[in-house]
Amino acid sequence: MERILLLLGLLRQHATHGYELTAFVEGAMSACVDLKKPTAYFLLDKMAASGWVMVQETREGNRPPRKTYSLTTSGEAEFQRLLRINLAAFSLPKLSNDIGIAFVDAIDKAEALALLQTRREHLLTQMNQTQHAPQHAGSLQLLIEHQQYVLNSELAWLDTVILRMSQVAT
Repeated sequence: MERILLLLGLLRQHATHGYELTAFVEGAMSACVDLKKPTAYFLLDKMAASGWVMVQETREGNRPPRKTYSLTTSGEAEFQRLLRINLAAFSLPKLSNDIGIAFVDAIDKAEALALLQTRREHLLTQMNQTQHAPQHAGSLQLLIEHQQYVLNSELAWLDTVILRMSQVAT
């Protein structure tokens, strides 16, 4: 549902070519949503079959045809429906990466700390990517800011865990 909401919302802003849409999602939105190009095209086709998106093919010279996607009236209605469901819902994120924390004492402390430092480096990379996402007008920026807030919270928590483990006597 979230991926369809995202695509409908982006198409609501303006009609666009599939390539431009997927490049934007995989670039600027990659820290906030996991939507790869094949899945995006699959969903665009599904939304077109449902009548939510209109597809128009254009060709320039000898270049392959390009599809432009635009929102239909029923697509706007579906967007509004999904938006209201999404805004009212809350589901606790599943932190599957934390399962290992429950068993961290099963390995040597030095190795555990080294692995957590590696995890921290990955987190910093993700934070850097999110911080360099281009600014967006309106509420789209809120999504990016929320991701930044979550990542900052995760970094603070991870630093606390590393510090606590470093101070524990072996």
